[in-house]
Amino acid sequence: MLRRLREDLISCVLKPGDKLRFEALRGLYGVSYSTLREALSRLSSEGLVIAEGQRGFFAAPISEADLLDITDARVVLELECVTRAMERGDANWEAAIISAFHKLDRLEDSMGEKLRTTPEWDRLHMEFHDALVGAAGSPTLSELRHLLFERARRYRRISALVRKEPRRKSGEHRVMMEAVLSRDIDVARDLMERHIREVAQNVLRNGLNVALAEVQA
Repeated sequence: MLRRLREDLISCVLKPGDKLRFEALRGLYGVSYSTLREALSRLSSEGLVIAEGQRGFFAAPISEADLLDITDARVVLELECVTRAMERGDANWEAAIISAFHKLDRLEDSMGEKLRTTPEWDRLHMEFHDALVGAAGSPTLSELRHLLFERARRYRRISALVRKEPRRKSGEHRVMMEAVLSRDIDVARDLMERHIREVAQNVLRNGLNVALAEVQA
C-alpha cells in the first residue's frame, strides 16, 4: 500500500497541493486509519506529503524553489557518489553498470517513437543510476541520494508532460557510462550534472504554470 501511495503521489494521480482525505484514501487503498496515518507520516518524512497539524495531510506542492533545491542537492550528492565509485569500483561494479545500461537501452529501443516515462522505464532508469554509484561505499549517502531521486521523479514525470521535443536519454546514459568506466572523473561529473539539471531546465523553459495545469487536468 505504501508503494502504491508513493507512486500515486509521484505520478500526480494525487494532485500536488490537494488535501489527502482519509475517507477517500481508505476507499482507494482499502486500509485502516492507523495504516494510512503511518504511511502518510512516512511519506511526509520523504518530502512527498505535508503534515499541517490539525488541518491534516496534503500532497506536497510543486514549485520552482522546490525543483531547484532538489536539483542542486542531487547534483552535490550524485557527483560525490559517482566520484567515490570511480575511485573504488572493481570489475563487478563495471559489469553491473554495463548490464543495467543494456536493459534500459533495450527497453527504449522497444518503445521506439512512443518513448515515454513508464513504471518499467522508471525502474530500469533508477537501476542504471544506482549502478553508476554502486561502489561509493557509503550507506548514508546512498539513503539520502535515494530519497532525493524519488522526489525528483515527480518532476521528471511533469517534465515529460510539457516536453516539446522527445528526449531519448540512452545517448546521454551511454556517454556517462563510458566516462565512468574509463574513470574520467572530470568528464563524468560534468555529464552527470548536465543530465540532472536538464529536467529543471525543461520544466522552467516550458513554464511551471503550464506543467501544473497539465497535472491538474
